[in-house]
Amino acid sequence: MKLYTGAESGNSWKLRILLDQLDVAYETVPVDLLAWEHKTKEFVAALNPRGQVPVLEDDGYNIWDSGACLVYLARKYDRRDWLPAEPGPMAEVLQWVFMAETEIQFGLQYGRRGFMRDRWVIGSQENQSQYQAIGRVALDAMEQRLSAHEWLATERITIADIACYPYVFHAPEAGLPLEPYPGIRAWLARCRAVPNWSPAPRPPTRH
Repeated sequence: MKLYTGAESGNSWKLRILLDQLDVAYETVPVDLLAWEHKTKEFVAALNPRGQVPVLEDDGYNIWDSGACLVYLARKYDRRDWLPAEPGPMAEVLQWVFMAETEIQFGLQYGRRGFMRDRWVIGSQENQSQYQAIGRVALDAMEQRLSAHEWLATERITIADIACYPYVFHAPEAGLPLEPYPGIRAWLARCRAVPNWSPAPRPPTRH
């Protein structure tokens, strides 16, 4: 199994977290995002037509969506109900996985990228308030759940928590401090306390 991953990519971090939890051996293939290696013709043609990381190569499959990768790994290796099989609990999990690719992506992920690289999707920092408004929708929804429950779906940790964790952890880097969200802060601490939880990656620096 190969994992094509970017050092500063929260979506890549999700897969490292789950692979470590499942104790699955894999080869890491670093992709230099700051050098735009993920946008080369070779990468797009051979690995991911969207020109993004992560990409998971396994058993003849190239899986290039982080949510799809989480589902694949949970189904192939799961020994701890990371993705329940029953329709109700499965839907509970997947609704948060899908939110990680909507409000969290378009709010927290894009807002963080704007601050870190001074690059805003439409080309103007006027979008900062828009991204933060979308990010607050995600944080408010999570706080509502986590104020009364330890985990996002069902009553145990699942891929729902892994899918949402990285960019919520980095929310302050998107200009959204987490002090108003005690439920989220307690949840982040619970995640970090899980044995063998993959630590936050250190983005590369350019001199």
